[in-house]
Amino acid sequence: MTTSDQATKPRRSRLASLLGALLIGCAGAAIAAPADDIKEALKLYDQNKFDPALAKLNAVLAVQPKDAQARFLKGNILTGQNKTAEAIQVFTGITEDFPELPEPYNNLAVLYAGQGNYEKAKAALELAIHTNPTYATAHENLGDMHAQLARRAYDKALALDKTNTTAQSKLTMVRSMFPGTKAGAAAATPMPAPVQVAKAEPPKVTPLVVAPPPAATPVKAAPVAPPVAPTPPVQVAQATPAKAVPVAAAPVVEAAVKAPVAAARGTDTEVRAALDTWAAAWSSQDVPGYLAAFAPNFENADGLGRKAWERQRKERIEAPKSIDVKLSNVQITMKGDEATAVFRQAYKSDVLSNVSTKTMKLSKVGGRWLIRSMR
Repeated sequence: MTTSDQATKPRRSRLASLLGALLIGCAGAAIAAPADDIKEALKLYDQNKFDPALAKLNAVLAVQPKDAQARFLKGNILTGQNKTAEAIQVFTGITEDFPELPEPYNNLAVLYAGQGNYEKAKAALELAIHTNPTYATAHENLGDMHAQLARRAYDKALALDKTNTTAQSKLTMVRSMFPGTKAGAAAATPMPAPVQVAKAEPPKVTPLVVAPPPAATPVKAAPVAPPVAPTPPVQVAQATPAKAVPVAAAPVVEAAVKAPVAAARGTDTEVRAALDTWAAAWSSQDVPGYLAAFAPNFENADGLGRKAWERQRKERIEAPKSIDVKLSNVQITMKGDEATAVFRQAYKSDVLSNVSTKTMKLSKVGGRWLIRSMR
């Protein structure tokens, strides 16, 4: 990794993209701040005009205090101003409100590392990776954390035994990984200050080199036990020469046992079809079709009224030029007219991409499976 000064340009060129990803990743967790306000604050941040950028974001947050985009950018501005304690408070708040987002954990790790608190940094990075196992930046930063902890251990070993040549060799090797860092410096920063990801179009968020709680592990439905064929009846020898007539009850019983299983599978198929229809409407930016997939009593994460929530979703669906949503690893459990689906959702548009684990509850209403809640 490089120093925070060396990382400034690539960091900021990616911050806009990261802010957008944060917004979609929350999927309705906060009303989106006006795009123009966020973009203007980002431009000021790029020009090192931290105070006016912060003033603009504070104005947004005064109206929409839980806006993830504005809060994330504010955290990075505070970091740029070396207001570490305030930045830690902002990023910690984001992890509490949006625990599914990995980026705030990564930024916290960077700040903790800057304080020389490598154990806290390591714990934050492990949470980022648990939230998103494919988050390469967090994996790299975690490697640096382990290297820094190893360096401290070798320093301690040499302090206790200066003749330990093995520890000296290992310490030299670790130091070579961070040539600009003094050995034993308590506040050494093994990674650059917060960095983010791709373009400056619709503000978005993504990794920083310096995510509905860690992502839920898909729960597989318990397999249906195969029907047990009844034991054929024992034939009793007849006194007459007539042959025993084969009993035909077995196939009938077997069919009766299989019937509920087939019905359950059919219902499972209906739920999967409802999920595919919802994803297809989202991908084609068909707002009426998308909204029709939700039950009238859908519980949105913001606690918004139905009309306000629909306006919010309409804006977010129509804003990108293109959208592609794919579902994978779908696991469905059934309980009467209720179903729970756990799946991986891959969202991609012309401005951002995001992969997350979703848990969706559906109910059968008027013969249709509709979404009742989602996190």
